[in-house]
Amino acid sequence: MSGGEREQDLSGLSVDAAIRALLLLMPRLVGRAKRLPVPAELESYDLAPRHLSLLAYLVFDGPMTVNDLAVRLEVAPTTVSLMVGELSRKGVLERKEDEADRRRRIVSVAADRRSAIESWLARGATAWRDALAPLTPQERRTFVATLGTYEKALDEAEPGSGPAT
Repeated sequence: MSGGEREQDLSGLSVDAAIRALLLLMPRLVGRAKRLPVPAELESYDLAPRHLSLLAYLVFDGPMTVNDLAVRLEVAPTTVSLMVGELSRKGVLERKEDEADRRRRIVSVAADRRSAIESWLARGATAWRDALAPLTPQERRTFVATLGTYEKALDEAEPGSGPAT
């Protein structure tokens, strides 16, 4: 079945109809994201989806500190530090002294790995651009906020994470 055949009339979509549509759509999206092939030149580095966000920030926003990455990724600096250390040892990332503050280290994608990482990210970025470009800025904010709310609700619904509301 093609994407066009799956499309439904979403006008006047009730909450329950939207939930039903998303419960069918989300597993397909996740499955497709998991099947994004790692470029051949990066296969030996055992890169995983968890690395994708970190690499995306460095490719799209440029070099930054571990603390800056931690804030953007919404994880502890120690978590980012471990990932950066792992990827640095593999030659995927570089850490350099910050010229303005020699106590800080600036993290960047290794120049000889940048093209492969950009190609890995490109398909997803292009798909998001195609999906988001027709929306107004307010619709994009709503969409992104909705996904964040959904993620938070899933976290809260996990056993041991507190009462679900």
